[in-house]
Amino acid sequence: MKPPPTPLKFGYGTNGFTHHRLSDVLVVLADLGYDGVALTLDHNHLDPYAEDLPRRVAAVARQLGRQGLGITVETGAPYFLDLWGKHLPTLMSDGSELRVDLLRRALRIAADLGSPTVHLCSGPAPDGLPEQDAWKRLAEGVETVLETAEKYGVALAFEPEPYMFVDTVERCLRLAQLVDGHELFGVTFDVGHAHCVEERPLLDCLRRAAPILRNTQIEDMRRGVHRHLEFGAGEIDFPPVLAVLRELGHPGLVSVEIQGGSLDAPEVARRSIEFLRAAERAAAAE
Repeated sequence: MKPPPTPLKFGYGTNGFTHHRLSDVLVVLADLGYDGVALTLDHNHLDPYAEDLPRRVAAVARQLGRQGLGITVETGAPYFLDLWGKHLPTLMSDGSELRVDLLRRALRIAADLGSPTVHLCSGPAPDGLPEQDAWKRLAEGVETVLETAEKYGVALAFEPEPYMFVDTVERCLRLAQLVDGHELFGVTFDVGHAHCVEERPLLDCLRRAAPILRNTQIEDMRRGVHRHLEFGAGEIDFPPVLAVLRELGHPGLVSVEIQGGSLDAPEVARRSIEFLRAAERAAAAE
């Protein structure tokens, strides 16, 4: 008899807890029964440029152990490197060395925290840059960062993001080819993003990403509107999504990303885990 699929591991993104200290976020998530945390490096929770960074990272690592939480490290804070430009500079920009430096720091932090992955996205291509040149710069930047990934044994988990240069799974898979299918290059699949912008059905996109899937982000969303919604407020049918992830034996976190929920973060997180556990039970019963 075939063994039942391994239960999914649910996490919650710190970008939905912007008014809480990181130590308090971890307490809340553990108390609610989450399996892990998707930690966005930023000015508030864990600044990779802090003078006392080693002490802070060690403290976070100890608390993760006490709380029994897994972790993935994310680098999507929109104004972290440029106070005027969202997600700038990118690996395609003049000045891309700032982004490379951030990603290298993130990989070192991930290794110290026990995170198997570092999340990243493309950001926008510079105005006027021909597409073939944008692909070349992006691939070269990723290859540079992969050299550091090899040093620490941490994978890059690249996320297709609506209205960025790499906005679909297909374009992410093209980037994977451009970096020669490097074993430490993978995909962060965002369920809401796929529903929002992909031409293929959502489950087809998930299966396309499956061979190099590292992480999953999850939230509700409406077609054509890039706004992260609480579960039930959008259009997505979640039990089939979770059924496919269980079928795939997805090893990474399935992390809730509801940035707009910070003013009511503990209750949004509570409602989210209750919804996901119920949806997982429904998926298992199908």
